[in-house]
Amino acid sequence: MKWIVGLGNPGSKYENTRHNIGFMALDELARRHGIAIKQSKCKALIGEGMLPGGKVALIKPMTYMNLSGEAVRAFMDYYKVPLEDMIVVYDDLDTEIGRNRLRYQGSAGGHNGIKSIIQHTGTQTFNRIRMGISRPEPGYPIVDYVLSSFAKKEAPLLKQSIEAACDALEYSLDHTFEQTMAKFNG
Repeated sequence: MKWIVGLGNPGSKYENTRHNIGFMALDELARRHGIAIKQSKCKALIGEGMLPGGKVALIKPMTYMNLSGEAVRAFMDYYKVPLEDMIVVYDDLDTEIGRNRLRYQGSAGGHNGIKSIIQHTGTQTFNRIRMGISRPEPGYPIVDYVLSSFAKKEAPLLKQSIEAACDALEYSLDHTFEQTMAKFNG
């Protein structure tokens, strides 16, 4: 079973913010395949279902971004799933909106959700899809920027990014992550 962790913050206050693009991608993947992400377990909302490539668990940590690793660790320990089967989907300031970058290792790069996952898993080696949100204008505080909503003019690029992330996730279910990176990092 592959398990996909979308990072974000719980609650309607954060629903459409840049930091929640990982949740948005999971919601779209769930919509495509009729999966309900409703089961409250392991400090997360979880939805399980079958995709053409196999069984999948969609996980939205409900711990707030900075503690995302708690939900990842709880899911790993409860279900005895290997880290190699996890893909984390999250926002990336260093990638422009509309683009995604797939990686299988690396530092947190200042992302507190990833920092927490590294802390709770003890490794920087795990599959990830970094969804671009671009950097704010100089002088705009990062914390305010990531907790702001996308501008209307960004809607087509946001949609494109979410669709591409879902396509990559679907492809990764019956291909290696290296093959997925080769196809979707173009």
